[in-house]
Amino acid sequence: MNRTKNIHKDFKASEAFFDDIILNYDSKGEPFGNQDRNSLKLFDLNGKTVNVKSFRIPNVINQIAYRFFRKSKAQRSFEYGNWLKSLDIGTPQPLAYYEFKTAFLFKKSYYISEQQDCDLTYRELTTNFNYPDFEAILRAFTRFTYKLHQKKVHFLDHSPGNTLIQKVDNGYEFYLVDLNRMEFKELDFETRIKNFSKLTIHKFMIEIMSDEYAKCSGEAYDKILDLMWSSTEAFQNKYHKKRRLKKKLKFWKTYQD
Repeated sequence: MNRTKNIHKDFKASEAFFDDIILNYDSKGEPFGNQDRNSLKLFDLNGKTVNVKSFRIPNVINQIAYRFFRKSKAQRSFEYGNWLKSLDIGTPQPLAYYEFKTAFLFKKSYYISEQQDCDLTYRELTTNFNYPDFEAILRAFTRFTYKLHQKKVHFLDHSPGNTLIQKVDNGYEFYLVDLNRMEFKELDFETRIKNFSKLTIHKFMIEIMSDEYAKCSGEAYDKILDLMWSSTEAFQNKYHKKRRLKKKLKFWKTYQD
């Protein structure tokens, strides 16, 4: 199996360490976070914590696609992370990515970044409405999203767990994670507002974000609120419809077995 890698120019001195943790990923490191779809592990590099995301082997069609036609999730995460950093948008420092391929198929890939400390994610705001400084954080998050849009960043996975939030002396800083699905282009009004659709089911949060986005953009509050709420409802309907379908298929498969 062939191995390819790309290491950030500022971290070439750690190449041997990166080689070791990737080749011995299964037996080393500390598991971190949700392991359902992809695996995450933490490693210590001279007192600094390194985060390694191991992407699962794709289905056969995607093994061919990633081998010959598309960039892997690991490569996109690395490249998008570096581009975000160049735009002064928060994201954990990209360090390297590794890929393993055969002559005709794509197999494993890994994305390595620095572990980013945080106080909460956006998800906590959707479950704890008494979180200290709740509204100020939500408004700051909205300004951060407006900054993304102004810098032509369309984060397709703008969902509750994918923004880390850290309290600093003068407010809050935000860091994007799960970077492999992004577009970089001029965003029209509808695309910008629909980018909020995956974040919360709570209308009062939508109202606060609409108000802050109106202040940032100069667009009418009612216009923003109507679109943000309708796109949120549309996303929720689609999400729950898909879940019901999965349950039916699971029941049918169990019945057939």
